[in-house]
Amino acid sequence: MRLSTVILPIHRWSEGQKTWRRAEDLGFHAAYTYDHLSWRSFRDGPWFGALPTLTAAATVTERMRLGTLVTSPNFRHPVTLAKELISLDDVSGGRVTLGIGAGGNGFDATVLGQEAWTPRERADRFGEFLPLLDRLLTEDAVTYTGAHYRADEARNIPGCVQRPRLPFAVAATGPRGFKLAARYGQAWVTTGDPKLFEEGTAEQSVEALRGQVAKLGKACAEAGRDVASIDKVLLTGFTPERSELLGSVDAFVDFAGRHVELGFTELVLHWPIPESDFAADQSVFEKIATEALSQLR
Repeated sequence: MRLSTVILPIHRWSEGQKTWRRAEDLGFHAAYTYDHLSWRSFRDGPWFGALPTLTAAATVTERMRLGTLVTSPNFRHPVTLAKELISLDDVSGGRVTLGIGAGGNGFDATVLGQEAWTPRERADRFGEFLPLLDRLLTEDAVTYTGAHYRADEARNIPGCVQRPRLPFAVAATGPRGFKLAARYGQAWVTTGDPKLFEEGTAEQSVEALRGQVAKLGKACAEAGRDVASIDKVLLTGFTPERSELLGSVDAFVDFAGRHVELGFTELVLHWPIPESDFAADQSVFEKIATEALSQLR
């Protein structure tokens, strides 16, 4: 089991860099950030770009992995994204993981002036976006014409520091997403069942996650791949236990133990933000970071 964190890009770098340094000092396996142009209750406050933030974080850390949870096609194009990822992987010395999914109906879905895509349209685009991005990160030059994306001799020399490319952590809860995770993912990401967010129970959430893990296993079997070769990442904070999760080390260890039994290999905690959905006692959070894993072993 690995423990990681999400640091939202809400502070100017003169202040924000302290959090990224502290995350590494606390021993987190990875620190991620959301790849949005704005997000929910933070929409009217400061919010900085994900990839520039991660690039800056790479210069003030040495060991911790860095990444997005998650990037989507909502406002990205595979050609330009590939170039930025190769650059970030180089600056970080090969410490980048790309969390990526189909996207949703949030602010990012319409900010460029387009109509929000239907779930089917999002799945169609993602099904084209991810294979093209895979090629762009592994081939020196790519030409491609699809229904939604094109590339004309897109050059990506020298490629990623990590070979054959930086790892993908594919967010998926539906059949098409699971197939993509099984085909292209080095990890799979979930937040649980959103239907249980408001009124579900912890037991219902565990059963829903058990079902998702089983669906991933089925997709891997169909792809001729061992499901054990894919890391299973739970981005916490969106399950019924969210209010108690960071209340104490014991509460977190109990939560983590249930999810380790389901097969999860990485749990991701939101860095506390006062007076927000991610408010938590900073001292308890840091104690969890330094003590919880030893109690799980």
